[in-house]
Amino acid sequence: MARRREAQKRPVSPDPKYNDVLAGRFINCLLRQGKKGLAERLFYSALDALGEKAKEEPLKVFRKAVENAAPLLEVRSRRVGGATYQVPVEVNDRRRTALSIRWVIQNAKSRSGKTMAEKLTLELLDAYNNSGGAIKKKEEVHRMAEANKAFAHYRW
Repeated sequence: MARRREAQKRPVSPDPKYNDVLAGRFINCLLRQGKKGLAERLFYSALDALGEKAKEEPLKVFRKAVENAAPLLEVRSRRVGGATYQVPVEVNDRRRTALSIRWVIQNAKSRSGKTMAEKLTLELLDAYNNSGGAIKKKEEVHRMAEANKAFAHYRW
């Protein structure tokens, strides 16, 4: 836990095509080695394919996918009297979306074959349909929190 003041949250610029802050955050998490143009190209081609496959507005499908993968609870380590407990805590909104975005991108990368845009499309479609790796990770985190509910009184 930080003993000094909290770091200021920097504003995230929205993406150029949809003017959406969530899409801007996703692109920023997707980029590697400062290649933002490449990250944008991957994201937009994935969204176009997502719109065709889901037969709905792509941004709406993307938002729903990120929302579906976002966890409500997580466990945090808490040291009490020499013992370390896994204490379930609620996740704030900013961290929920950050975890969701991270899990979607990680699971898209770990898929086999195909280009990154296609893998990202499939992972977002799975998250939209409440299946896939990101949803599995969310359920795993929820199971851990449920299993450690007995230590909830150590919450701080």
